[in-house]
Parts: sequence; structure tokens; C-alpha cells
Amino acid sequence: MENPYFQYFCGEVVFRHELPFDRSSLTRWRQRLGEEQIVALLQESLSVAHRTGAIATKDLERVAIDTTVQEKAIAHPTDARLTHRAIEKLVELAKREGVELRQSYLRLAKRAAIMVGRYTHAHQFKRARRELKFLRTRLGRIIRDIRRKIEGNTALEDRFGPLLDLALRVRHQEHRQRGPKVYSLHAPEVECIGRGKARAPYEFGCKVSIATPVTAPKGGQFVLHAKALHGNPYDGHTLGPAIADLEKLTGVTVRRIHGDKGYRGHNYPNRFKVWISGQVRRVTKAIRREMRRRAAIEPVIGHLKQDHRMGRNYLTGRDGDRINAVLAAAGYNFSLLLRWFEELLRVLSLILCHALLAAPLHLTGAAKLSSRPTRWRGDAILPIKLSCSKDGPRFRVC
Repeated sequence: MENPYFQYFCGEVVFRHELPFDRSSLTRWRQRLGEEQIVALLQESLSVAHRTGAIATKDLERVAIDTTVQEKAIAHPTDARLTHRAIEKLVELAKREGVELRQSYLRLAKRAAIMVGRYTHAHQFKRARRELKFLRTRLGRIIRDIRRKIEGNTALEDRFGPLLDLALRVRHQEHRQRGPKVYSLHAPEVECIGRGKARAPYEFGCKVSIATPVTAPKGGQFVLHAKALHGNPYDGHTLGPAIADLEKLTGVTVRRIHGDKGYRGHNYPNRFKVWISGQVRRVTKAIRREMRRRAAIEPVIGHLKQDHRMGRNYLTGRDGDRINAVLAAAGYNFSLLLRWFEELLRVLSLILCHALLAAPLHLTGAAKLSSRPTRWRGDAILPIKLSCSKDGPRFRVC
């Protein structure tokens, strides 16, 4: 739709007046494949890296593993916000289905939600609790009113059932209650995860396990494994399944595993393969070097979040969490492969130019290009320029 030139550049044969793809095409493609098929993208990126020399087999035998939080695209949850949104959604659904409510409370609920924030900011907590109680009372009235109106209508009960269950959980959940809570009405699978960070004590999303080589591969720190983990499991209890999936993905048996202190008390069967940060016993010089390299996984996680959309997940449901983690890891690996191919192409171009320097070429039937010895400066790639002189054109190594 940009212009005829852009469409021709993209491979179109005739001019199109409509978009070639629907907005939901990628959504349906992801749902049709699922996590099991999308993992093939990550596996193929590692296969191409191995065939081109970007990563070696020994890099797949020594890995570093860590977990991070993949945050969901939700607003920061508060009791007042959740209760107000539950009222709005129930009233909107009732209006759409033709269920006439005794009173909607939309105007009063909006003002009460605003006043909860204002009173809390002013440290007037008794007044804030009074407004929150007002919100919960109105939500309970709407829930009971809808249940009375749809009683006996199976079709309406099926349509209102999921939202009524969520609204009832929001109505009765407390600040310090144990067990699962609702943090978002459009993403009820979201979990609250505390990581002990000063700037973000709590993050709302799901855990993701990431594994990278603990060595320094030629092509960069590739992601060997990425998987979303629901239920906020303990890091040590995720080690066994993660390594099993990693070995199945790469086809290489892992010899050494390096993790931080969050993996103490892990469930991996062979504990002599696992090395925890700060461990002193059975540490050789080679293992100590690898333990110092364990921190190389932290910038990889940063790139996954900032550059490859793991920092804020917009895909729906738990399947969306799993798919987004794998796609972010595959995209990161492909970006490293592109950089690796650029380096290979640059080296091949340099070799070709130096081959041209070594053999004389006849230009215009008269002058010959002087053959000059190849000059290298370490591993640097030297640019070659074409300069003119009285003897004719020459290639000059800068």
C-alpha cells in the first residue's frame, strides 16, 4: 500500500489496493503452530550456527543457566483499579447482551476509584479504605443483580460465567491472602514474582528459564534454551527439566552446568555436574574460569528484553507467554547469525581482493596492476581502495 515502487521492490507483480495480510494473520499462524513447532526456529538457528562455525560442540557441553521475569502488558494492579474495571466490564457485557440492570454505578464507581488514589497519596488510609469498601459493595450488588436476571438462561449463563467468576474473586481477595490472586481481568494467568530488586520489588508476568554457553563462541553468546515457567516455581526445581529439554534440542550431552545461588537445592540427578556461584570444593582452574564467565548470561537477558520483546509480552494467555519467550530467543540468535555472516562476507571479500592484488590484471590493454604482498594487522580487516597514478589504476591497501 506504500507506493508502486515499494510494492515492486517487495516482489508484487500487479499493483495491490488492499493489504496483503490481515492483522490477525500472525496471531493465527502462532496459534496454529504452537510452542512445540516454534521451538524448531530456535533449533534451526543453533544448527546453522554450528554448521557455519559460529558455535562449536564444546560450547554446547558447558552452559550457564538463569531465570528472569517476562512481564505481561498489564497496568500496575491495585484493589481499587481491579474492582472498578470489574464493574465496568460487567456493565458493558450486560448492555451488550440486553440485560437491564437496576443500577450501573458507573459514575459513583469512577469517583470512588479516583478518591482511593488521592486519599492513599495523602496518607489518609482510613478514608481510602472507606472508598474501597464502597467499590466492593457496589461490585457485589451488580454481581447479584446479574445472577438474578440470567438465572435459568443457559446461553447467558455461559457468556457471563467466566467474567462473573473473576469479578467474584476480585471482590473477595484480600491484601495479604495466600494463594493465587487476580492481577488483571484480561490476563488472569499473571503471577506476582518478587525478585528482590530495589527498583522493582515485584514484577507481574511469568518466569522464563534461559541457557547460554559459559564459553565464548566465535559467533557470540547464543541462547541454547528458553522456556516460560508458570506457577512461580523455585529456580532449583526448574534445572532438571530445563537441562533435559536443552539436551533434546541440541543433541549434545551437557558436561558442566553453572548457575547462581538461586539454584541451591536443585533437583538435577547428577549433582557433580552442577556448579553454584561461590562454590569452593572441587573447583579447578578451568572451572574457576568458567564460573567467572557465568555472568555473561546477564547481558544476554538484557538484550532479549530490550531488543527482542521479552521485556513486555503482548501475546494472550499462557500459550502466548511460552511462544513469546521462544520467539525472542530465536530472534536474538538470528541477529547474531546475521552479524556472523557479515564478518564472513567481509573476510571473503578481503581474500578475493588480495587474490586480485597477487595476480596482474590488464586494464585498457596497456598498464598492469602491480602485485603487492598481503599486509595484515592482527585480525583487522583492511579496506582496499582503487587509486590512479601515471602508470594506471592500482588497488591500494589502506
